[in-house]
Amino acid sequence: MSDLRIDYSDLTGLVDEGVRESKRKEEQRARVRSMPMRAARQGALLLALAILPFAVLIRGGVFAYRAWSLGTWPALVLSALATGLVLAGYGWFVSRRFGAGPRVRRLVTRAAIGVGFAYVAWALVFIASENVKSDDIRAEYAQVHPLLRIAASALILVDPSAVITGAGRSAEDYFLMGLPPNEASLHFEQETGYVHALDLRTSGRSELRNRAVELGFWMLGFHSLRHVGTADHLHLSLRLPG
Repeated sequence: MSDLRIDYSDLTGLVDEGVRESKRKEEQRARVRSMPMRAARQGALLLALAILPFAVLIRGGVFAYRAWSLGTWPALVLSALATGLVLAGYGWFVSRRFGAGPRVRRLVTRAAIGVGFAYVAWALVFIASENVKSDDIRAEYAQVHPLLRIAASALILVDPSAVITGAGRSAEDYFLMGLPPNEASLHFEQETGYVHALDLRTSGRSELRNRAVELGFWMLGFHSLRHVGTADHLHLSLRLPG
């Protein structure tokens, strides 16, 4: 009998290499197909991280004010401190992610907290002239409840074209508009010493944008109502505790 044998090892290697190459290509195609979904997830995460400090500051302050009856400034201070902790966590995580040492991490963390408190101070005192209907309303802005001012400032950050058309009112203002005075209106100065309502322009803006603003303020704990008085507008208010 002949001792002739055929060596198939080279062919087996070629087959295995072909299988591996096919798997690599399939994995590459799967990665490409999943890229839009990954991008969407990452975008949603970044958006949530961007919104969280504002939600803690504003929604937390409204909750502390209305549910716990802490008072205007204690509620704001508490929510600002909680926001500072969130920003401190962001600063620590980012600096650690980039391999910063303990000293740099402390510096970045403190800077993040400082930015948060600087924003609160800025939001309480500043409103641009292009974001109010008139100079009179701009002068009235300091009378608006601080939590409502901070919420309006956050809106202007994401929607620079937003315009405040009304804030504090008196009985005479209602007469001038041809409307009977509403003694229960939160546009009047309340027992807190602040006006608890303001109006936003809705004309010349898309319905989707107006609905988004209305929903956003509602989610932050404010009362939002689209109605027509002298003109179509969005009425926003912070109800009293209780």
